[in-house]
Amino acid sequence: MSFFIPAAFADAAAPAAGPAGSGFEWVFLVGFLVIFYLMIWRPQSKRAKEHKNLLSSLQKGDEVVTTGGIAGKVNKVSDDFVVIEVSDTVELKIQKVAIAATLPKGTLKAI
Repeated sequence: MSFFIPAAFADAAAPAAGPAGSGFEWVFLVGFLVIFYLMIWRPQSKRAKEHKNLLSSLQKGDEVVTTGGIAGKVNKVSDDFVVIEVSDTVELKIQKVAIAATLPKGTLKAI
């Protein structure tokens, strides 16, 4: 019965086939990582560093704007909270991280 099934012999001289890529895929991967770093990671870390410096330099009398858009004058600074005066009789206690920016002196009177 073996005459119906031909014998299969492996070719010992043929090398094993590797992956179909030529190494060009690494260029795309490295290029993607460089673009990711330059456009996302670096600007975000720079922004975070500037915000950290802003929060550490807050002092009484600074005029600030919160992330919610409330403008006021800093009356008291503690470790995590800031008391800002938004009018003559209204003071708000907010978290330091909610401070978005400082304003030039005299801005609140001009508004």
